[in-house]
Amino acid sequence: MSNGDIFVGETIGTAILILFGAGVCAAVTLRYSKARASGWVVIAFGWGFGVLAGAYTAAPLSGGHLNPAVTLGIAVDTGEWGKVWVYVLGQFVGAMLGAVLCYLTYFAQFQANVRKTGATEGTADEPVPTLGVFSTVPEIRNPVANLMTEIIATVGLVLPILAFGLTEGLGESGTLVLIVALLVVGIGLSLGGPTGYAINPARDLGPRIVHTFLPIPNKGTSDWGYAWIPVAGPLIGGALAGLIYNAAF
Repeated sequence: MSNGDIFVGETIGTAILILFGAGVCAAVTLRYSKARASGWVVIAFGWGFGVLAGAYTAAPLSGGHLNPAVTLGIAVDTGEWGKVWVYVLGQFVGAMLGAVLCYLTYFAQFQANVRKTGATEGTADEPVPTLGVFSTVPEIRNPVANLMTEIIATVGLVLPILAFGLTEGLGESGTLVLIVALLVVGIGLSLGGPTGYAINPARDLGPRIVHTFLPIPNKGTSDWGYAWIPVAGPLIGGALAGLIYNAAF
């Protein structure tokens, strides 16, 4: 695979991933969305379908990593580091592009995120915090626990992905990406409660950067004090998964 193919594939695939993933968060979160308050199961499946669409799209060009933690885990296992930077660059560009596309899709809902005075004097609707559409926010802010959650969840993603390659026929049959998408749904349902399961540095940091600059009314904080955890945790988890796979398999 050429550097150009890898960059284009990862950019397009990650943009699709974030468009679907941030899109389902917007659908469930934002006021005046028809899917508002439809719940965590919807979010988990929305992200899973984002992986499905993005990875199948990117696979012919780049293999469809869509995640620096996956790229890192593969590099730690194989020792091939030469193209890691191309993968990661495409992933971050794609993540930011996908976040912008989500914003444009829900533009009217974001613009309606304003404090509205009710009919009765003194009543008002609070603006909806918007960071959760783009990036992860911990349910309980505890840096050690949050970091541990992201490390464990990312090992739970990357180690099975590496092991799936040992199952004869998955790649040839075209079902490998489907299995990975279901894995992401499972992680969301089982391990997503504490931190919102970033498990992907590009998925969290790229949209967080976009959120910082988007002209969203009453958008709230971008929470840069927490931003290192969904980057460091998945990178540590991805590296650990590569070491475990290399030692055990």
